[in-house]
Amino acid sequence: MSEVIQKGKVAKKTSYLMTGVTTKEKNEALALIAEQLIMDQEMILIENEKDLATGKEKGLSESVLDRIMLNQERIEGIAAAIHQVIDLHDPIGEILETINKENGLNIEKKRVPIGVIGIIYEARPNVTVDAATLTLKTGNAVILRGSSSAKHSNIALVRSIHRALENSALPKNAVQLIEDTSRKTAGELFRLNDYLDVLIPRGGKNLIDTVVREATVPVIETGAGNCHIFIDRTAEKEMAEQIVLNAKLQRPSVCNAIESLLIDANWFNQHGSDLMKKLGDNGVQIYADELVRKVIPTAIEATEEDWSSEYLGLSISIKVVDSVEEAIGHINQYGTRHSESIITENTAHAEMFLQHVDAAAVYHNASTRFTDGFEFGYGAEIGISTQKLHARGPMGLAALTSSKFQIKGSGQIRN
Repeated sequence: MSEVIQKGKVAKKTSYLMTGVTTKEKNEALALIAEQLIMDQEMILIENEKDLATGKEKGLSESVLDRIMLNQERIEGIAAAIHQVIDLHDPIGEILETINKENGLNIEKKRVPIGVIGIIYEARPNVTVDAATLTLKTGNAVILRGSSSAKHSNIALVRSIHRALENSALPKNAVQLIEDTSRKTAGELFRLNDYLDVLIPRGGKNLIDTVVREATVPVIETGAGNCHIFIDRTAEKEMAEQIVLNAKLQRPSVCNAIESLLIDANWFNQHGSDLMKKLGDNGVQIYADELVRKVIPTAIEATEEDWSSEYLGLSISIKVVDSVEEAIGHINQYGTRHSESIITENTAHAEMFLQHVDAAAVYHNASTRFTDGFEFGYGAEIGISTQKLHARGPMGLAALTSSKFQIKGSGQIRN
């Protein structure tokens, strides 16, 4: 029996035990995990050093190594984040709907755990703890499958989590880690229909596309963000510049940073060169259409691939358009349904954009960088869903739940 199937069976059996745990028991277990991580940090950092050494030997980039790297400050931050989850409202048991029938039947729709959640992710060992604590808080069992680049770190973190759970009311096996990081185990996880209720990929576009294409279990698609800002002809110059620079530069490597900029032709003729200069002064490489390249000689001709690209760095594609309708059409063709924004003083254009752009989060006169579970008031997130079924946008605790109808009667039968 493979590791994936063995741990899938254990997780499924454990998920039934999790349905009876109380909020108090879950919070006490999370507090023990936070405490144990601090106690085990020396062991965790030794294992993390192994991953960093291997990563350097393999020539991983500094940005990837930084995502893998743990230190005392980061472990303390992970522990602090667990306490934030403890403080969050537990959605399990919420009554979503009540129906009292004339025949005396009482029907209640309640929020319940999904069951077994699979998380497949890249590089970041902090996701190991984030995913474990969020799923535990919602009464789920979780199967984690990290990447080979953080293998030793992930094993150490789960070992610490298990130590904590052994002293709690929650079953230790509620958190399972697939230690074999080969492609074979990933493929098995994609098809673990007998034991897995949903699979959530967290990582780059290639990982997400692979999971969506190959998985037979239900998938919540997250993350990829070819996000746009459209500057309409009535946009205030200073506001437009501030929003664009924030959305591109504040943290270029995240999924809610903008990758594409659309500019109304009238606004571009008046203010475009100033905005282009400010982007260039901040080290942004511009890929653009002919109109922009006439103004900015250093801009590179945009290809069809550029309109679809998630650069995750200091690059941007820029196109001049003649109308809000053209901007909406371009976004709906090339966007990844993540976060899109219009900057305009025209109320009708704003409403048209908000209504017709197909994305999880649509903004008027604001940066796309706000698409985040913390910013939306959820306290934490498991990811940002770019699909439409079950969950869409930042996924807080409620997105890790399902619902169940509970019907109480007094002998009713149906005629």
